[in-house]
Amino acid sequence: MSMFNRTMLMAAATALLAGTGASAALAQDRKTPSNFSYEIRDGKRVPKPGNRIVNADGSWREEIRQGSCVTIKEKSAAGEYKETRRCD
Repeated sequence: MSMFNRTMLMAAATALLAGTGASAALAQDRKTPSNFSYEIRDGKRVPKPGNRIVNADGSWREEIRQGSCVTIKEKSAAGEYKETRRCD
């Protein structure tokens, strides 16, 4: 293999690898679509938080809608957890 061919092959391989790295970086910067039930953080699927309302005393209430069903998760200031599911 001549020196010119070897140099051109190395340049093409470097350009290909640089392009692949740039496209991978762009793919990681995109947001997860809003209709997905999870987010991607550090390359892993993490459930999206619902509409959580946190009170001053530490209690909270969260509603998660899945199709025509609603899951309501509640936790009191005393630490009692309650989850109810309602389908309309």
